[in-house]
Amino acid sequence: MAETGADIAKAVELLTHDELVAIPTETVYGLAGNALSRVAVTKIFSVKNRPQFDPLIVHVPNLEKANDYVTEIPEQAKKLAAKFWPGPLTLLLKKKSIIPDLVTAGLDTVGIRCPDHTLTRQLLQALPFPLAAPSANPFGYVSPTKPEHVNEQLGAKIQYILDGGTCPIGIESTIVGFEDNVPVVYRMGGLSLEAIEETIGTVKLMTHSTSNPKAPGQLKSHYAPGKKVLLGSIEELLSKHPEAGVLSFSKDYGVKNQIILSPSGKPEEAAQHLFESLRAFDKMNVSVILTELVPDQGLGRAINDRLRRAAAV
Repeated sequence: MAETGADIAKAVELLTHDELVAIPTETVYGLAGNALSRVAVTKIFSVKNRPQFDPLIVHVPNLEKANDYVTEIPEQAKKLAAKFWPGPLTLLLKKKSIIPDLVTAGLDTVGIRCPDHTLTRQLLQALPFPLAAPSANPFGYVSPTKPEHVNEQLGAKIQYILDGGTCPIGIESTIVGFEDNVPVVYRMGGLSLEAIEETIGTVKLMTHSTSNPKAPGQLKSHYAPGKKVLLGSIEELLSKHPEAGVLSFSKDYGVKNQIILSPSGKPEEAAQHLFESLRAFDKMNVSVILTELVPDQGLGRAINDRLRRAAAV
């Protein structure tokens, strides 16, 4: 198992020598390595068993440092960064050649984000390079929101987990790019569509799943637990699968193996519990998980996106 602690100096030492460190963010835990090192980035793909056509997000301490790695930052991107960085927003921007093509899957754009977590921001300030950091879990599985989630699955493959406690948002960042100066949302996440449009106006949605992604997190099948997930009307599904596990938004269906994401009916609370709940079913004596869409507004859009992909396996 990997060592767990809050020793930033130890994390700096490992990362400087092209080793990987799991890092906390406000969204999920990331598997971090030197984004400028092909050796470190190759290790990220290897440890996660992640296909190299799926690009990585690069983490920086602030907007000023982002300028070192991208050719330009559109005005609308600056407005978003000014309001939501640090925070659950990734900006997809034209990259400089210093960012290896391996990071971006050969694309000319790179996802850049400034995470909102004290430990990781201190780590980024202490490093002379940015960190490539996809979620710290095997490729395709649900993302980790606690250090023990990382240790359960990747603890034998990495040396250190920077322990920042439980991730408060619990769902990945929202990705926004720009095509012909038109803002495009490529992945819904911890920043709501409403908040984005309040800042820069109407945006285009391009969050459909694809086998040739332009941004991280666009693959059709993703965020899945080890058990089969069925998405639809829980009442109808229960008539066919009475012994199944149930993952509901707010309703109690009175079955033995049930997890309610938000008894109070709040999408923000549901997002916090989504991935941990999906993981929990892998330890229950059920063969299938029944779940339902949540109200499609605010963070509900991101939750529904993850549920659809979990059920697409």
